[in-house]
Amino acid sequence: MRPVLISGVQPTGKLHIGNYLGALKNFVDLQNSGRYECYFFIADLHALTQTPNSKDLSRNILNLAIDFLATGLNPDKSVIFQQSQIKFVQELKWILSTLTPVSELLRMTAFKEKVLQPLKYSEREKITKEKFEKIIEKSNFGLAEYPVLMAADILLYDAQFVPVGEDQLQHLEFTRTLARKFNKKFGKILIEPKPLLTDVPRLMSLDDPTKKMSKSQPSGCLFLDDSPKEIYKKLQKAVTDSGKEIKYDQKNKPAISNLIKIYQVLSGQTVKNIENKFKNKGYGDFKRDLAKIVVKYLAPFQKKKKQLSGQQSKIKKIIEAGNKKANQKVEKKMEIIKKKVGLIF
Repeated sequence: MRPVLISGVQPTGKLHIGNYLGALKNFVDLQNSGRYECYFFIADLHALTQTPNSKDLSRNILNLAIDFLATGLNPDKSVIFQQSQIKFVQELKWILSTLTPVSELLRMTAFKEKVLQPLKYSEREKITKEKFEKIIEKSNFGLAEYPVLMAADILLYDAQFVPVGEDQLQHLEFTRTLARKFNKKFGKILIEPKPLLTDVPRLMSLDDPTKKMSKSQPSGCLFLDDSPKEIYKKLQKAVTDSGKEIKYDQKNKPAISNLIKIYQVLSGQTVKNIENKFKNKGYGDFKRDLAKIVVKYLAPFQKKKKQLSGQQSKIKKIIEAGNKKANQKVEKKMEIIKKKVGLIF
């Protein structure tokens, strides 16, 4: 039997190229390798921590399902499903939460980053312990218990591998810790998942190369749905460094280095080749050529997405079928867990 691999993406709005290169492209590669039994889900319960409008959330769920398929995820090769439709995940989350110290959740790096997100970077650096505690008191508890739900998402499927970037390693280690705690108390039935580290290119905002490309700053993102006109406009406005040299130097030329990184990843060319190509040219020439690269790269995805967007009933059936498969996969596992805990006698 092939080992189980699982991962999910939150439906929080349009995806940008950083999301694609960091998650969906890797999902497709893992699926097509034939090495794993793949489960990929729309993490709609996690998305609730962003307190979205209900209509926006419904639209984003469907849109993400289309994105999954347009990028190459195949329901004949992978189980594609909606997190909230798996009734057992909340039961396991509750059981795991009883093994989790609250203090451990509040120490999570991702939790701290989320609750401090509304503040400017300069304000975060100067924040006092007392002010931080007041912010926590008013914060959404879903942000704190996020790692417990993530652990349930993974452990319920007997997942042996989870594709993650380095920023998610802390959450995965938390999942492994919970599995050990459960096994020590109730008997060894939960599998400790291993990280499948992905070489994720860290793409920064077009507006500010010191900040990661984020949906919260749309002008600094290259979205998968952006039209050629929008792509050209955003790249023309992208910030650059002093001087005119097209050179990769993250410390001294972070803005142009970020654009070179995008060029490199999407074109497959080496940094050295790119530098040589634009040795005697300016930022304008480079940006126009980069725009052509981005437009060409996104064209197949956009064409496929346009086709799928007119087949919403088909998309819903695919997700419903995936939900059924996922529920069947975990039903027996949840029964074993509940017997071990003592909930079934």
